[in-house]
Amino acid sequence: MVAGLGGMALTEVFVYFPLHHFFAVLCFVAFVYKLTVLLAKRRFTIQSTEVFPGPQRHWLFGHVFEFKQDGTDLDKFVKYGRQYPYAFPLWFGPFVCFLNIHHPDYVKTLLTTTEPKDDIAYRFITSWIGEGLLVSKGQRWFRHRRLLTPGFHYDVLKPYVNLMSESAKTILMNPFELFEHVSLMTLDSILKCAFSYNSNCQTESGTNTYIKAVYELSYLVNLRFRTFPYHSDFIFSLSPHGFKYRKACRVAHSHTAEVIRKRKEVLKAEKETERVKTKRNLDFLDILLFARDENQQGLSDEDLRAEVDTFMFEGHDTTASGISFILYCLACHPEHQKICRNEIMEALDGKDTMEWEDLSKIPYTTMCIKESLRLYPPVPGFSRTITKPMTFFDGRSMPEGSHVGVSVYGIHRNATVWENPDVFDPLRFLPENVSKRSPHAFVPFSAGPRNCIGQNFAMNEMKVVIAMTLKRYKLIEDPAHKPKIIPRLVLRSINGIHIKIKPINP
Repeated sequence: MVAGLGGMALTEVFVYFPLHHFFAVLCFVAFVYKLTVLLAKRRFTIQSTEVFPGPQRHWLFGHVFEFKQDGTDLDKFVKYGRQYPYAFPLWFGPFVCFLNIHHPDYVKTLLTTTEPKDDIAYRFITSWIGEGLLVSKGQRWFRHRRLLTPGFHYDVLKPYVNLMSESAKTILMNPFELFEHVSLMTLDSILKCAFSYNSNCQTESGTNTYIKAVYELSYLVNLRFRTFPYHSDFIFSLSPHGFKYRKACRVAHSHTAEVIRKRKEVLKAEKETERVKTKRNLDFLDILLFARDENQQGLSDEDLRAEVDTFMFEGHDTTASGISFILYCLACHPEHQKICRNEIMEALDGKDTMEWEDLSKIPYTTMCIKESLRLYPPVPGFSRTITKPMTFFDGRSMPEGSHVGVSVYGIHRNATVWENPDVFDPLRFLPENVSKRSPHAFVPFSAGPRNCIGQNFAMNEMKVVIAMTLKRYKLIEDPAHKPKIIPRLVLRSINGIHIKIKPINP
């Protein structure tokens, strides 16, 4: 009996006690293995970037604490750019490094390829906007780009101009702090134009829940990128910020789901479907619903929602940033504002709305828009992961798997490219001046095969809104409120963008 009890005890020791230890040892081995891989990757990255001098980094935090989120971060990029021509490495934590490029000749090498968006920062927004055009890669990206391109044909864009004018008139009835109200206007416009959806978001009282969710998501994605423990999905999901992110995602997804649901209801009736198919001008959502590839395969429900989420965000938030800073620039430069207003009055010739044909009649206003996009690019930077070694024009190279960031803000304020880069000078965009520069010196919509598919839509909306605004109002600078700009997916101001407006006497 004693032997039996001893055998049972021994069995219990081997069955229960060692299993506990085995799990602990397994976790320790996994941790050591992961750490070893990360350290090897760090060592390889340090060796790869040795030919690119850059600012001194902290061994653990990298350059994270160099960027205070106080309105000076982008100017720090410009400062580093003066110290380190063409490119310099930036570290975010101990293991993540981006080669930051800020010269047209370097940018050209990257943007003439179809290299995918980076697999770190853009991974953080996939649960929000899905694998739409912004973040997809490979054959999926090629297929979606081909299916969506007809949605941005000139014949599709033409009818949008009148709808944009309607949305612009609504906002112009209210004095405003720019970004919040312009965001409502651009959301209203994108919903009307691309989704045939009347939201009344500009006239409803209270804060729009979708715009509030987008602002929250932009902040949280930016925070997650700068906080390297949050790069772990597990750690981020357990954090309070992860909870807020999921809550905001639900709001954004419910908004787009409602837009898709209502559009599908309209198309349920067979007669309506046939009418839409034969309609001369389809909207963006129509084209998504009816798009077919060479195998007659359309977009899945998941793909459809991803593209709607992507275009809903990109189509209103980036444009809102662009328009807000254009109005701010014109308020700060009344001499250019006056020339634009005279040009617009002549182009409209007494009309109260903007039409397609009028867009080409305001060249000086267009130059002012481009100059504002140069100084305040709506997307101040983006990044790619290179899938094969890349050699730049000066012979320096980066290996496969490297992360390369493009500082659009840095390129646009590069003193070796632009004379007096901080000065607002629309004449930079006269044709004879443009021809003297690299086409990659001005990239507010990126460039190359992965450029912004909606850039014509965005430029048209900017022209319409600026024209309708200057026709009715004089914009006046508010010296007490200078914007403190920060990159939060799009360019924003932490203290708002304030101007004063004065009605133009009829």
